[in-house]
Amino acid sequence: MSVWPAWAVRDDAGATAWFGIRLEFGDGARVDALAVVCEGCVSIEDVRAEPALSLDDLTALADWIEAPLSEACGVGAGPGADGEDAGSGLVVPAWPRGVEGQWLVAQKYRAAQEQGVDPVLAVMRATGQDRRKSLRLIGQARDAGFLTRRRARR
Repeated sequence: MSVWPAWAVRDDAGATAWFGIRLEFGDGARVDALAVVCEGCVSIEDVRAEPALSLDDLTALADWIEAPLSEACGVGAGPGADGEDAGSGLVVPAWPRGVEGQWLVAQKYRAAQEQGVDPVLAVMRATGQDRRKSLRLIGQARDAGFLTRRRARR
């Protein structure tokens, strides 16, 4: 199972954040969901499953995703927890900066390619960043020589 931040909206009252969730099973079945966190409450907005979920499986979905989703979005985390964003109350994973971070991005990117999954999504999950920032990190890893160039320069 993987959970990653999709987007967040801030206003005067606080922040509302959306998270993507993917469960993949050994038999090829997959469940994708979109959860929203607002004022410490978690709600599921959208669920897509291949093959479709039975009613029993749909009711069990909350149990499957509760702990990883709570961990990813910081619900239940105490104040001042390591990596907590005081403005939103969301836990942001610590990711090393500089050369070490670029090297780790390259490792995640290559591992995802070898597994046949989306490497940008793998970097998003690992860093906790949105797509734009993850692409910037991948570009920095390329510039540092940890990944090959996408296209030949003309």
